[in-house]
Amino acid sequence: MTQSKYIIHDQSVVLDRQRLLVVFGLLSIALLITYIDQQSIGVVLPTIGNELNSSSTIVWAGTSSMIANTAFQTLYGRVSDILGRKVIMITSLCLLGVADLLCGFAKSGPQLYAYRGIAGVANGGIMALSMMIVSDITTLETRGKYQGILGSFVGLGSTIGPFIATGFTRSVGWQGTFYFVSPLAVLVGVLLFFLLPPQAIPKERLKTKLGRIDYLGIFFSSIGTILLLVPISGVRTQFNPDSAMFISMITLGSILLVLFILHEWKWAGLPIFPFHLMKNPALAAMMAQNFLIGIVYFSLLYFLPIFFQAARQASLLDSALLLIPLVVPQSISSALAGIYMSHKKRYGEVIWLGYVLWVVSSAVQCLFSRTFPLAGIIVVLAIEGTAVGLIFQPTLVAAQAHSPKKDRAVVIGARNFTRAFGGAAGLAIASAIYSNSLVNHIPTGIPTAIAVNMKSSIFVIPDVSDLSDRQKNLLFDAYVDAARSVFYMWAGAMGLCLLLMVFVNDKGLTRNEETEKDEQNDSVPGSESLTSKV
Repeated sequence: MTQSKYIIHDQSVVLDRQRLLVVFGLLSIALLITYIDQQSIGVVLPTIGNELNSSSTIVWAGTSSMIANTAFQTLYGRVSDILGRKVIMITSLCLLGVADLLCGFAKSGPQLYAYRGIAGVANGGIMALSMMIVSDITTLETRGKYQGILGSFVGLGSTIGPFIATGFTRSVGWQGTFYFVSPLAVLVGVLLFFLLPPQAIPKERLKTKLGRIDYLGIFFSSIGTILLLVPISGVRTQFNPDSAMFISMITLGSILLVLFILHEWKWAGLPIFPFHLMKNPALAAMMAQNFLIGIVYFSLLYFLPIFFQAARQASLLDSALLLIPLVVPQSISSALAGIYMSHKKRYGEVIWLGYVLWVVSSAVQCLFSRTFPLAGIIVVLAIEGTAVGLIFQPTLVAAQAHSPKKDRAVVIGARNFTRAFGGAAGLAIASAIYSNSLVNHIPTGIPTAIAVNMKSSIFVIPDVSDLSDRQKNLLFDAYVDAARSVFYMWAGAMGLCLLLMVFVNDKGLTRNEETEKDEQNDSVPGSESLTSKV
């Protein structure tokens, strides 16, 4: 093998304060739109499933988006290194606009799932590029403050998304949410086109730039992820775990992902996933934590509304209201954590506190029942939301502090990939746990039609108006027990995250002279270099 030198151009841009605030504001709005799109759909899934006659498969409206987000997440960092952040960001925003418009026109479940998959690809790009561009226009020392504010917009989008979806569903139909998001995404893309300054990338032939992209790595990663997550997501609903199709897809997907690891590690000229950085125990631990966080957080936003509707017979609006104690503290704690990190130039105590709070709240969540006090639920969710805010963006800042500057973009992409992979896997795992538990706890003595409906439409609470009080209690208890089975999984995942913190040391947020010297020696003016085996 020979050594080849690939030049990764530094896209850092120094902006005056006014320009910085304008660009940062647009990036924050872009992230807000993304999370409105991603989190709004969960609360109205039962309604969409009924209208499209797809109640038994409607969870795929969320799962398809997560799988697509995950499958293409690894390419954003390195492709944006090659083609530029600006072009990838604007393309992602326009793609989201088109995808959501198509979602509004969907007339069947499979159509909606396909269009949500396209939206997932776009959302992944917006999430990744927002964080990358913020890293380009801020220093490591001040990055915590700005990433913390970005995290608050994540919480804000998660807060207002369910209300927007509920409002549109009640007034003009569930399609209204997509028609609302679509033009906003395109508008932000247009504004960024004019206001985001060009990066310091030399003019080259497009063919030369495209030739640097690791197409084989993208193929192994995306197809392997899809083949692995699709059957897992549809186990016992669309796929029998003993079937040849299920086994074949799992096997082939696993083989492709192993080939992806080997290719990126040994042969890729310009790797899209920084496996060489996994030699750092802190980074390896943080990537594992991000996978577990994805499992918990994204399934939490889908299954808490279902729990509220079953345990407290909450309406769509009430389910959205009960998520406020979770997402509002997330926004507040994220912003405060960012300010603290920028002031103290540290992040360790912030992340430790976040995981401790999340473990405690997850453990108490396992006690949720139909009689658990509403005030207690609100307090637990507030603690959990605070924990999320102390973890999401601070862990990104920590990952960048533990990695060379030239790997800044791919570290963000890797972090987002592991979290999105966890989210897609988490929805699949949680759905399987919930489905199996519900089917096993269907009470005897209820009408056969309702029992059949519970098996075929696990996320829709059946009409119980003709049941006796005893039958109603037994039926609702079955749904609560199924949800609690998912809560147990969340608690275990967060406990493991806390244990992994022993590998994460706080390096501080001020680059020492040795690090800066190493980076300067490994770069050329206006660029950074990456040596890889080819």
